[in-house]
Parts: sequence; C-alpha cells; structure tokens
Amino acid sequence: MSDLTTAAASSSARPVKAYRVEATNHDGSFMGKNVTPAKFASGKDSGFAFADVLFAIDMGTDVVFGDAYPEWRGNLYDIALMPDMNTLVEWKPGVHSVIGDFWLPDGSPVPICPRNLLRRLIERLAALGYTATAAVEIETTLFEESIQEARARRYRDLTPLGGETGATYNLARSSDWIDYMEAVTDRLDALGITWEAWTDEAAPGQTELNLAPNDPLTLADSWVRAKQVMREIACKMGRSVTFMAKPTAGFGQGAHLNVSLQADGENQFYSPDGPSELMLHAVGGLMATMAGNTLLALPQITSYRRLVDVSGPPTTISWGVHNKTAALRAVVGHPKYSRLEYRVPGSDVNPYYALAGVLAGIVAGIERKIPAPAQVEDMAWCLPDDCGIDRIPDSMTKAIAALDADEILREYLGDEFVDFWTASRKWEWMQFHTTGGDPYAELSDWESRRYFEFS
Repeated sequence: MSDLTTAAASSSARPVKAYRVEATNHDGSFMGKNVTPAKFASGKDSGFAFADVLFAIDMGTDVVFGDAYPEWRGNLYDIALMPDMNTLVEWKPGVHSVIGDFWLPDGSPVPICPRNLLRRLIERLAALGYTATAAVEIETTLFEESIQEARARRYRDLTPLGGETGATYNLARSSDWIDYMEAVTDRLDALGITWEAWTDEAAPGQTELNLAPNDPLTLADSWVRAKQVMREIACKMGRSVTFMAKPTAGFGQGAHLNVSLQADGENQFYSPDGPSELMLHAVGGLMATMAGNTLLALPQITSYRRLVDVSGPPTTISWGVHNKTAALRAVVGHPKYSRLEYRVPGSDVNPYYALAGVLAGIVAGIERKIPAPAQVEDMAWCLPDDCGIDRIPDSMTKAIAALDADEILREYLGDEFVDFWTASRKWEWMQFHTTGGDPYAELSDWESRRYFEFS
C-alpha cells in the first residue's frame, strides 16, 4: 500500500462530500473536476469525460494551430480520465482527491497523456529487468504579497518573503518564511507525501524542497501535489508563490532529478571503483539525448533565460563525477546513494514529461550500449567554443530543432508525441513574438502574466 493510500485509509471514517479527479495537461497545469460521491462511484471504473481540447489550448487559453490532429482529437471529442485508486487521499476534511490518466474510447492510452507516457517508459525499463528510483529538488520563490495583490501588480515588483537578500542554507530568515515552509511540510505529512529537506536557496525569497526517493510515477504524482499544496498554503496565508524558471531578473530556479536503477534489491549504479558499467551506459544515453530532451526539460520561453554561466544551472552538454557545474552529475561510491543527478530541468517543467525524457535516455543507453563520452573534470561553465563540448540549446527554437531531429527520442517517446510537443512549442514561441513578448528584456511582462500562476 502506498503512502498516499495509507493517508486516505486513515481518514476513511470522515464523511466524504466530494471527490476531486485530477491530472496534468501537456503544460503541466494541474487540472480536474469536483464530483459528488455518487458521481465518483459511477465513474471510477469507466472514467470521467474531459474534452480533448485540454491538449489543444495553450496557457493563454488560445487554441493551438499548426500541428497534426489525429483521429481522437480535434472536434471536442471526449477522452476519459481514469482514476488511479492508488493515489486516493483525503485532500481536506470532506474532500478526497485522486490522480488519473487519459484514455481513448477504444481503451488505448492517449499518446500524449503525460502520466501514460511516463508509465510506458517505466514498463520498457522493467522489461530490461530494472526498476527506477527517483527524487526531485524543487526550487520555488515566495513573495509577501497575496496572489490578488500579485495579480494587481501584474506579478511585478513583488517583495521576497523572508528578506531582500539572497543566500544559500541561511537559517537567519524571518519567521514568516519559516512559518510558510513549516505549514507546507505539515500539509505534505498529512497527505502522506514524504519529504526529506527544505532549505534557503540562492535568490531572495527562494526555497528548495526535496521530495524523498520513490518510484518515478509516485514521485511525479507527489511532485504535482506538492506544488498544489504550496500554492494553497500561500493563498491561505496571504502570500504568493511561483514555479517560473526565472520569476525575477535575478536567479533562476530548477528541479534537479536524481535517478538510480535497482535489480534484485541492489543499486545497479554502484561499483566500488566508480560508475558501474550500467551507469556509464545510462550516461551515454542521457548525453546522446540531452539536446533533444532540452525541450521537455525547459518547456517555456522563460526557461531559457535561466541558462547563464556561473549562476547555478548547467549550460553545456556535459557530465562528471561529483561535478555540480555539469549538466549530469554522477554520484558514486556508495551502495545506496550512487545515482545520476540530471540538472537541466527548470522548476516550470511538467514532471511526467521530464521523467519520461530522462528514462528514455537511460533505457536507450542500456539497450544500445551507448558509451559515455569523456567526463568534464574541471568547471563545465564558460568552456571555449572549440573544446568539443556543445552548449545546451539556449533558445526554444534551437531546442525544437534538436528534439525534432532526435531519432532516439522519436523511437522511445513516439513520433506522435514528438510531433505534438515540437508543434506546441513552436506555437508558444510564435505567441511570445506576436502577442507582446519582448525577447530583449531580462524578463518580459508577457512571461510574468502567462507563467507566474500556471507553471
């Protein structure tokens, strides 16, 4: 029984007034319906109808044009959100929630459904005899103003919660910042979402919340719920919070993924003398797909503003043992904690897509026995152009081209998904350039209005 199911079982004595069925769309926005207990009972096995338009509108609620429309999509057909009862929790007294994924009337999965895409990569990994364990470090920025005040200010000139200075690991924060994070972790505990740590991060008002290692699907479910908890607690306390990759002209914020593989209860990335052979193949696959995976890891216009040398995020397609300046850090030498840390994703990422992309690279590396390139042993920022190490695509158009041309990711994620995702990001780029975005600003008003609440 999962932690989430246990939390639901412990509250089963209280009467239920409503159920909330939940999922994410392609942009990672948390979506759903609130239904009565009778309605939930009638639909929990057959699913709940959602219009397919949820995969055809952007974050500004405009209909996206320019991509192919398969048979299941285009005329407001109904697709079914099938609840996964393993995710059932009591969200608050009288209201239970359950996460699901989207299926077609013929019983097949919606090809671009984030949760189903991740599930498919987990199954492909299982066919090789491995299970994955994943953890995430979620960075977010907190502001003193309420969300209503933030809206009135168009999300600009807000006051960082906890003080105007930035630091790292600083405990000398004001009590309002501490009170907020303690309220968040209390709520996570009540929901059965296991966290390991939270800490001050580099930018004013910024914090990092670490979710404990789990299987990738459970981690993604916990991740989207943790973000919802942080939003709800902020609203309740008269604060605001954002997961934009760069909410101010200062530091950006990421979501580092830590992944290891197990077989027969043993960590297969561990070797007494450094990376195991399996880890090196995983490195090879992740490096081979890193340019293409950038479009999943950095999904919004603002995501690319985060890629600044010597500011924290990686900027080169690089890996190294214990090297935090590289895009992929190999942690070695411990039977339990040996793992790969994928440092590219921004905090605005869709958790399911990000994890699917990482698993696709790992599975490809194992199946194809892709060798790891030479590691970077020095600083991976500010490398000269002729050093033989490419930079991470630093614009959405470069990332679109990289994913479109990536034959490995096309095989493992599917042509339909790759074509859909590249088309949707072309639309996002066009909207930015034609409806008020400013590519020369450090952070444009268009980005703040579009991404502050829904990233």
